[in-house]
Amino acid sequence: MTTPHSTDTKDPKTLVIGGTGKTGRRVAERLTLRGLPVRVGSRAGEPPFRWEDPGTWEPALDGVAAVYVTYYPDLAFPGAAEAVGAFAELAVRRGARRLVLLSGRGEEGAVRGEDLLKASGADWTVVRANWFDQNFSESFFLEPVLAGELALPTADAVEPFVDADDIADVVTAALTDDRHIGRTYEVSGPRLLSLHDVAAELSEATGREIRYTPVSLDDYRRLLAENGLPAEFADLFRLILDGRNASVTQGVREALGRPPLDFTEFARKTAATGVWSV
Repeated sequence: MTTPHSTDTKDPKTLVIGGTGKTGRRVAERLTLRGLPVRVGSRAGEPPFRWEDPGTWEPALDGVAAVYVTYYPDLAFPGAAEAVGAFAELAVRRGARRLVLLSGRGEEGAVRGEDLLKASGADWTVVRANWFDQNFSESFFLEPVLAGELALPTADAVEPFVDADDIADVVTAALTDDRHIGRTYEVSGPRLLSLHDVAAELSEATGREIRYTPVSLDDYRRLLAENGLPAEFADLFRLILDGRNASVTQGVREALGRPPLDFTEFARKTAATGVWSV
């Protein structure tokens, strides 16, 4: 690999934005296992990184040669693309030319963020992902799984849920191998699943009944508001409802030369950790 120039050529780091999140944590772990220096970009990081405070961006980029760019809450949200574009320009000026962006599969709003990052002149890779398996174990849907009922606005739509470990493997490869520069990988799981299927898989893995109950988008928005989460999250379910992502992609195989992990394997391994025990 040809390492991009950095402000600190002695010990260039990879900045992992969202390095405590589902994919960022896994990417940071993989890079560390390879003996590569990592800086975690988070509110609690040293130095801290906050998307809403551009004053934190430059200190976080000091001595950095490459960046894994993730945007919370979602790249399709208002203002996200502009923030990512401004950050990418700063990163390139500071010597961090290697940028790997986590984007959303089927999200038109995220494409502007991709375009602005590319316009920075970076050596870029884009990884477009759909819904994560780990949403059921580490995020929004963990509490419903523990409660035994997934009440979600997905009707009977299907989705090729992708495993965060696959995403992390693709991102790590892109950060460490120049062959991935200029590539866009659309990653998914190996098969389509409805939420009825997911509930059945989780029931089998946990040994207890987990039901799926369809609800309306408006009802789900109210539920999000009651739990202090952005109501805009409900709009992301339209990506499932309108079928735009109801197909399996080959991004994992293209990037890694192997098939993606199946939801059944995810459910089996996760159940063994006890995270779904009640």
